[in-house]
Amino acid sequence: MRIIVLTTQVPFIRGGAEIHADNLLAALRAAGHEADLCTLPFKWYPAPAILDHMLAARLYDLSEVCGVAVDRVIALKFPAYLVPHHHKVGWLLHQHRSAYELWGTSFGDLEHHADGETVRAAIHAADARAIGEMRTVFANSETVKERLRHYNGIESKALYHPPHPPEGAEQFYCLPARDYLFYPSRLEKLKRQELVLEALARCRNPVAMVFCGLASDPAYAIELADMGRRLGLGDRVRWLGHVGQEEKLRLYAESVGVVFPPLQEDLGYVTMEAMLAAKPVITCRDSGGPLEFVRPGETGLVADATPQALASAFDELWENRDRAAAWGRAGRASYAALGISWGNVVRQLTA
Repeated sequence: MRIIVLTTQVPFIRGGAEIHADNLLAALRAAGHEADLCTLPFKWYPAPAILDHMLAARLYDLSEVCGVAVDRVIALKFPAYLVPHHHKVGWLLHQHRSAYELWGTSFGDLEHHADGETVRAAIHAADARAIGEMRTVFANSETVKERLRHYNGIESKALYHPPHPPEGAEQFYCLPARDYLFYPSRLEKLKRQELVLEALARCRNPVAMVFCGLASDPAYAIELADMGRRLGLGDRVRWLGHVGQEEKLRLYAESVGVVFPPLQEDLGYVTMEAMLAAKPVITCRDSGGPLEFVRPGETGLVADATPQALASAFDELWENRDRAAAWGRAGRASYAALGISWGNVVRQLTA
């Protein structure tokens, strides 16, 4: 089958969504399909620019290339999934979040523009039409599935996939814990590294935190480092920036546990990677995707999104290493029981 994987990318920003698209492409090719990746650039500001991108997406013609028909389009992100095609399958990572679950929160931006409400209404209308055109609609997680139902009245099926690298479970391993918790993620407001720093300052133990990941906005990385100094955290905090895959695997393997408290994450590779490394996960009640995997008191802890509640969770893992290790093993067993594989993903998307 001739298949196009269709997605959106902000130039110079590479994260889970870009890795996801690359892995899907590789899995389709490994299954014998002729597949290629089409990526549309996206700029979300000022608000009217979003309308231009939406119009551009509707004008693309992916029905054929050089006279040869494209059998299927698998669309992942807004506004790329607006591109029309006679056999378009959606596997939605998320919609334009500022027009949906982030609207009216301190993390949203669209409502602060003069044309924000008009643009939001246009996004909702375009989504209803474009997603309604799809032959089948899959969501990246139960969280995204519920958003589609809640905001658009559209039913979908949650389809999980393994984290990076494609060979997944074989790459992760567990070693005896050293004295640190691990937070691997891009540095940005929605990931709430600030909340983690505030929690560390309230711990009754000298809990140490290792962060890795680059900042979408370099100024935010400087802000976080300054905040750590103001809070007097000293060498209890380490900022590693980008690390290679081997180093990341080791950091998972030697951690006491993994911290991942974003706001309304769509899915979150971090939780799945922690489970594969047999490490417990600390997340928050409003973190979205991670809550689909973390069972409190069995595979990790779920805290209120407050510095004190998060600090208590950090202290609990820090003080109870044997329990943390047992929760990590339970997480690894839980992941194995889910039967997540790229083979299953490809079968469902090409059915």
